[in-house]
Amino acid sequence: MMRTRSAAFVVAVLAATGCAAQQQAGTGQGGAAGVTDTTIKVGGVLTKTSASGYSTKDAEIGARARFERANAEGGVHGRKIEFLGAEDDGQDAAKGDAAAKKLVQKDQAFALVPVHAPNFGGAAFLEQQGVPWFGWATGPQWCGTTTGFGYNGCLAPEPGAGSQTWWGRQMADLLGGAEGRSVYVQTSDSSGSKYGGTTISQSFTAAGFDLAGVNSGLPAAAPPPDWLPYVHKIMTSDDGGPPDVVVSVIAGTKFNVGLYAALKRAGYRGVLTDATSYDAAILKDRASAQALEGVIAAPMFEPFESSAPEIATLRQDVEKAAPGTPLTQHLAIGYWAADIFLDLLDKTGKELTRQRFLATANGSYLYENPGFGRIEYPKDHSEPNGCGALVKLEGGAFQVARNMKCFDNVPLK
Repeated sequence: MMRTRSAAFVVAVLAATGCAAQQQAGTGQGGAAGVTDTTIKVGGVLTKTSASGYSTKDAEIGARARFERANAEGGVHGRKIEFLGAEDDGQDAAKGDAAAKKLVQKDQAFALVPVHAPNFGGAAFLEQQGVPWFGWATGPQWCGTTTGFGYNGCLAPEPGAGSQTWWGRQMADLLGGAEGRSVYVQTSDSSGSKYGGTTISQSFTAAGFDLAGVNSGLPAAAPPPDWLPYVHKIMTSDDGGPPDVVVSVIAGTKFNVGLYAALKRAGYRGVLTDATSYDAAILKDRASAQALEGVIAAPMFEPFESSAPEIATLRQDVEKAAPGTPLTQHLAIGYWAADIFLDLLDKTGKELTRQRFLATANGSYLYENPGFGRIEYPKDHSEPNGCGALVKLEGGAFQVARNMKCFDNVPLK
């Protein structure tokens, strides 16, 4: 059954990309837009600035570092990456769409790498044009496409598709089991955050935790002036008492610092965990570091503190490209997105067009790397790769709580 669906999917991809190539040919771009005998043009779209302070700008440094190593090694099939840098969408979908169109139509980018923007608005344009894009697939706009490649798959699967269990299972292993333990999930009212609340709740229940509650009423634009209503719901969610684990599915350190500080003031002594607090920048601010002390972050890549050779190489690449740059989660996402793109370029071969590239990417592509786990397309256009690690902030320093590990997905209910 899976082989039949995959074969049908590839046929659809070839038809769609062939149509896009014909459309491009009509404008004089051709299927090899952005490609010469010696170069490949690539640019990205990031949320460098936003009203809430959330920023993914470090993804540009990570991608650049990986591209520079590839270029130093001679490029891919004799072609070096001409990195155009990354546009800023300001966390605005319309600006993201305009940025994607600029990179493709004006700058002649072959592909968009990295794309790391929660409200990215350029997905429909890139899909229609048959332009590959790589990054962190946090929203539904990535899923079900033939051109969008999340470095860890689709994180917003449709009901019935595979949904990740790794976060819950890693946490259960860390705590010595999930039996008798409860979890509460706090999200904001953004579509991506609310959807994340659904998938992450199931990750924990699949691991054996009891779900004490999910709250998606937190405004996404800015932290609330009063955290008490949210804290009260959490502290009374488990039959009138606090849950054993609180999961935050909120974009932005300011949100998590506010929530965690308020919970600690209210006497919460359970486990706090989220996907964004693995950030060296927070250690520079005493109040932030104090609020996040003891928090367990869940990065979808092998932690920087790991002894894995792939992480040592990452550190060397970044230091060479941008000496003294702190290693951040966004940087890692840019780096691994670029790494997968380069692997696909290599496997596509010397005769490079977008059509050939997408046919390779969507034709039973599998790539395993201890740095981020594994990726498999076309399967991971509709589900996450199922891999992740845990990091704990303890004594003002990050420590590996659980190394990268991959788990089987379960159908999303």
